[in-house]
Amino acid sequence: MTSAEFWNRTLQNWQSELLAVASMAILAVYLRQRGSPESKPVGAAHTATGIEG
Repeated sequence: MTSAEFWNRTLQNWQSELLAVASMAILAVYLRQRGSPESKPVGAAHTATGIEG
């Protein structure tokens, strides 16, 4: 745990995970605001997800 190689690999892994989670969160917010047919309206109940009709 005191080697520079250990910390280099650990920080690279942490950085890639953060980038992946942040990009998924931003994409989810974008699709929700865009009115994606896969997402329910903002004020709808949790049971209203999906195609109604």
